[in-house]
Amino acid sequence: MSSKERPTLGGTRIKTRKRNIAAPLDPAAFSDAVVQIYLDNAGDLELIAKSIESSDLNFSRYGDTFFEVAFTGGRTQPGTTKPDEGDRHPYSIIECEPKREVILPSVIYIQKILRRRPFLIKNLENVMRKFLQSLELFEENERKKLAIFTALAFSQKLSGLPPETVFQPLLKDNLVAKGLVLSFMTDFFKEYLIDNSLDDLISILKRGKVEEDLLDIFPPTKRSIEAFSEHFTKEGLVALVEYNEKKIFEVKLKEMKSSLTAQITEEADTSEVIETVKLRVRDAKLPEIEVVRILWDVLMDAVQWSGKNQQQNANAALRQVKTWAELLNTFCTSGKLELELMYKVQMQCYEDAKLMKLFPEIIRSLYDQDVLAEDTILHWFRKGTNSKGRQTFVKALEPFVNWLEEAEEEE
Repeated sequence: MSSKERPTLGGTRIKTRKRNIAAPLDPAAFSDAVVQIYLDNAGDLELIAKSIESSDLNFSRYGDTFFEVAFTGGRTQPGTTKPDEGDRHPYSIIECEPKREVILPSVIYIQKILRRRPFLIKNLENVMRKFLQSLELFEENERKKLAIFTALAFSQKLSGLPPETVFQPLLKDNLVAKGLVLSFMTDFFKEYLIDNSLDDLISILKRGKVEEDLLDIFPPTKRSIEAFSEHFTKEGLVALVEYNEKKIFEVKLKEMKSSLTAQITEEADTSEVIETVKLRVRDAKLPEIEVVRILWDVLMDAVQWSGKNQQQNANAALRQVKTWAELLNTFCTSGKLELELMYKVQMQCYEDAKLMKLFPEIIRSLYDQDVLAEDTILHWFRKGTNSKGRQTFVKALEPFVNWLEEAEEEE
């Protein structure tokens, strides 16, 4: 052996890998420990919160179990709301009275827990999702308590609770068909609106992705605008009814405008367009004034305006008026509607610089095509109430008005 070589032991060294040995899950022991804290403090939520804060319980591992205990008084069986084996306490949300003043302390208590342990918000989401997906397993009185808790949770801005967590699980077909979702949401709306505005409610519904069609919470056999209005009016939620009617009205206006735009762009026959308008007015029960406003907007939107050439713009606008005069005439059936049309022309010319000087020419063309009567024009000139650009437009229209008055005197 060379003097430089070192002696070695024969054989191969076996390296062992270190392993994290996971402790076995024991949600039953955790649940019993939390229940005991409730019992030791006789349901006093402030004392319970302090005891939980000073405990060494593994909330990161058993967060779902903690909220099951808070809501139902003990652990629930996996995938259901049925009580599991183990200790229980009588101070849960489900066991209390269905009154906001009784449930509010539980919301504040959970808020305190979440501020100390914000990671638990995901566990709260899990438990609420499970309960709301299983509404049929709760008694009517218990469902009302859940609705009140949910409303108060949003009203108190419970740490990071996302609305979609609450509302999306509710939209299961079987729950909707049984009327459970409608009942839950009605209780939720009534409770939430005690402390919050309708705008706040709509904001939450939008974030929860249910605002687009509130009829979806109604059973299929009762899913109509009339049923919506009747139900929520009876429940004292008139503001919600008015909001929904306004929303539906706006949707129908948009649909009508889109349909007319397509027909006018394609230069459909005037009689065909008139029938389309009549049909939509009848089906949507649109007010006559709104119809006149839409017609003018659609006609002007369809004009191919020139960037700088004022004469081309004038010719294009007047050509459009002449082409669709029969359409306008069909629906401008009174002095009031004719005046509304004049106000629309006035506003468009005021807001669009390239049309500012076209006001008198457009009014003259509408008169020549028998859309506007002389009395309407004179009334606007003498007593018009829209102040936007009025002084400029009155001066521009004065020569034409003088001509009308002279013609009237001659007759």
